[in-house]
Amino acid sequence: MEKYYVFKSLAIIIIAAKIMGLGARKIKAPQVAGEIVAGILIGPSVLGLVGYSDFLGQMAEIGVMLLMFTAGLETRISELRKTGVKALLIACSGVFIPLICGSLLYFAFYGFAPWGSEQFFKAVFIGMILTATSVGITVEALKELGKLSETVGTTIMSAAIIDDVIGIIVLTIVIGFKDPTQDVSRTLLMTGLFFVFCIVFGYIVYRLFRIYDRKHRHTRRIPIIGLAMCFALSFAAERYFGVADITGAYIAGVILSSLKDSQYISRKMDINSYMIFGPVFFASIGIQNDMSKFNMDILVFSLAFVAVGMISKVIGCGAAARITGFKGRDALKIGCGMMTRGEVALIVAQRGFTVGMIDPSYSTSVILLIIVSSITTPILLKLLYNDKSQGKEVTADGTAG
Repeated sequence: MEKYYVFKSLAIIIIAAKIMGLGARKIKAPQVAGEIVAGILIGPSVLGLVGYSDFLGQMAEIGVMLLMFTAGLETRISELRKTGVKALLIACSGVFIPLICGSLLYFAFYGFAPWGSEQFFKAVFIGMILTATSVGITVEALKELGKLSETVGTTIMSAAIIDDVIGIIVLTIVIGFKDPTQDVSRTLLMTGLFFVFCIVFGYIVYRLFRIYDRKHRHTRRIPIIGLAMCFALSFAAERYFGVADITGAYIAGVILSSLKDSQYISRKMDINSYMIFGPVFFASIGIQNDMSKFNMDILVFSLAFVAVGMISKVIGCGAAARITGFKGRDALKIGCGMMTRGEVALIVAQRGFTVGMIDPSYSTSVILLIIVSSITTPILLKLLYNDKSQGKEVTADGTAG
């Protein structure tokens, strides 16, 4: 295929995403839900106008990085300190409950298998896929609602970052059952070293940015250098520490979040994200859906997989949020905000295919979970925030939500 065909794909994606996004807003649904539906319509499942490619995947990855970097910029360290312990408990519950429920789901369909058998490892890995959380869509939905920097939004972001770290550790342990070359202790060490590195690196970079920011307020060099740091830290996280790149992007934003120009940097990032990278990211979720590969057995399992995946996250994270002091409606917001799956779930599944722990046919189940959770989550959050009948909720720190 000639290289210029990518321009046709981008034109179709941007136009379709914006039309469907505006249509979604007209019916009071989140814009991101419309962009995902646009991807389904123009993708292989319906019209076949655009196919998923490595190029679109890379564009979508940049979109995720920009979203997470912006989310980090809008994170308030003071709020992060308040929700740190609570976020840890929420993340732990959000990993443990889906892991157990996913494994039991596999046993229910294919029969119980004893410890150490191949079927047992397959069941555990199905549960492992459900532990992944991708909050890129939640971030965008909360931004649209103007709630990202509030306690609930900050808790979701904090729990998602911790969830990512726990997920990497659990993934390594699970694969270690199948592949004895995996070194669990090394993974734990590298994860710890990454956060130590971020503390030292972050302090130095923050001080340098603060000095420069004081002398050159609102100069375009500030967001340019900030964006370069976002990509560099994302690369370092994945390449040298084995931590997901989205974690590096988020932490890069957190490092710069206390600058006086943090909002200026965030606005500059939003321009790129809104015009091209955001639509490509959300539309690509729909484009990846190919229902032609389904058969009835996989379809039934996939529907159960989606239901268990979403409900287990809501129950696990929502219950932990309630235990840690969030009121009923705010706890439900956290549970719903944590149930989205995205590229992390696909990466986990692909790793399972590579080492032979699960069959590639389950990729359709993962894609369906991503699509349904990505569309459902923004709608539920919008309903929860816009429902005035319950009055204002009180968040875990005692302030009105």
